[in-house]
Amino acid sequence: MNKINFRFLLILVPFLTFCTNGGSQDNTTVFEKTGEFVQDIKLPPIPSQISFAGEEVPLQYFDVRESLQREVTTLSYLHGTMIFIFQLDNRYGKVIKDILKEEAIPEDFYYLCIAESALQPLVSPAGAAGYWQFLATTAREYGLVVDNEIDERYNIEKSTRAAAAYFRKAYAEFGSWAMAAASYNTGLSNVRYRIGIQSQQNYFETQFVEETGRYVFRALAFKTVMENPDRYGFNLKREDLFKPLEYETVKVTGSVENWSDFAALHGTNFKMIKIYNQWIRSNKLENKQRKIYTVQIPKKGFREN
Repeated sequence: MNKINFRFLLILVPFLTFCTNGGSQDNTTVFEKTGEFVQDIKLPPIPSQISFAGEEVPLQYFDVRESLQREVTTLSYLHGTMIFIFQLDNRYGKVIKDILKEEAIPEDFYYLCIAESALQPLVSPAGAAGYWQFLATTAREYGLVVDNEIDERYNIEKSTRAAAAYFRKAYAEFGSWAMAAASYNTGLSNVRYRIGIQSQQNYFETQFVEETGRYVFRALAFKTVMENPDRYGFNLKREDLFKPLEYETVKVTGSVENWSDFAALHGTNFKMIKIYNQWIRSNKLENKQRKIYTVQIPKKGFREN
């Protein structure tokens, strides 16, 4: 609805109400009994104890407990969004968790990925992109290709390894996985500044701006709900979930004049190539530096399953 119509209705509706009531000044709200409307809205439970990457969360403190309660409550009532995340989790969760394990990063950082992108190839208003929401400059710093043809922020494997490298660096400096996670949101220099002026190296004892102050709790909320779906009312069946993608791989070392033609040569189409390879950002690949790219080709028959 455009603004002109909306403003018109703001004027029209009170006028019609006045006319319907015969100009009465009675402000009593009247409901017609047209059917039963029932909602059972309750405060969802939070665990009595929880940890992030092996670091205990001090839920005995009211501020910490309330922060977790806020995020768990939010997720508990985001029904459509959470169902979609559960479905995507079945497709991509093992892939990301396995890479984190290989990179010696605690599995709880998987929930940080969900907090960042909901397991979707998104772009933020600030230009952060991909599953781990890297800015272009930071992505290049950690070895990812970002240009008009290729953007490896959308490559789940490579971006997860880049994120893991960041977390290792941050943990080596701060000695805390929670602080390392916070720095992913606010930056290493900002965490250094907070530690310096507050003489604190514990995330749960440190004052941050609201976004960073909620950041780790958001990951903890995803962990809480996704590890206990039944308790939070998410009763999905196995057949409701998205199956992991099945594929074969093809190495590309040169240029690709047209990805659609490339797809046809491998028995598929450009749409499917993009679903499997979100990092392809153009309809061609010049590849002047002759880098090696691994392209996932849908396994024959998988699309029909």
